[in-house]
Amino acid sequence: MNLTRMGYEVRTAPNGRVGLALLESFSPDLVVLDVLMPEVGGTEFAQRVRSMPQHRTLPIIMLTALTEESDEIRGLTAGADDYMTKPFSVKVLEARIAALLRRSRALEGQSERSGERGGERLRSGPIEMDLGTHEAFVSGEDMHLTVTEFRLLAALLQGAGRVLSRKALIEAAMGPGVTVTERTIDVHVTSLRKKVGESNAGMIKTVRGVGYRVTNGRHEAD
Repeated sequence: MNLTRMGYEVRTAPNGRVGLALLESFSPDLVVLDVLMPEVGGTEFAQRVRSMPQHRTLPIIMLTALTEESDEIRGLTAGADDYMTKPFSVKVLEARIAALLRRSRALEGQSERSGERGGERLRSGPIEMDLGTHEAFVSGEDMHLTVTEFRLLAALLQGAGRVLSRKALIEAAMGPGVTVTERTIDVHVTSLRKKVGESNAGMIKTVRGVGYRVTNGRHEAD
């Protein structure tokens, strides 16, 4: 009701199974996803959506009663771009939806521009990113990144080893004017480390009290 009042066309599903069936005939711009759903839970739902080529970059916001950091990491690792806990503010949800749609559309525009000039690629060690196709690989394997993770990793690679503050990473990954805690970036980085794999996770270095940087070598000293 609230999202319709805001001008969005909204379709709903009572459970994950119906939601997945709906995605076969409907291409939404964004999904707001509960985690504790019957039949197919939200975590499995997100994982299955990310395995669909046509929906691999579909923005997903998890809206859930699960509040532990481990739950948030699990949700982001499964494929969510953002994670909000209940009780929640409708105004904050609206702002998060608008911000995520802006990021998604910006990536689409970047893809079109990159396609015109052949596609810009970023590399660091075994990590390679194609800004034109929104694809990221580690040792040749697709990382299946969300929109937020893609922008965050691109910012780190473009930093070329420089330390980026959490504030700078929030703006790079989520856009200016988005109000989130620095812990949100920490959780996204934890998810990224899982996706680059245990043997490469050390490439994303934590600089205490400042932020993060990416190295070319897996075992470079801090």
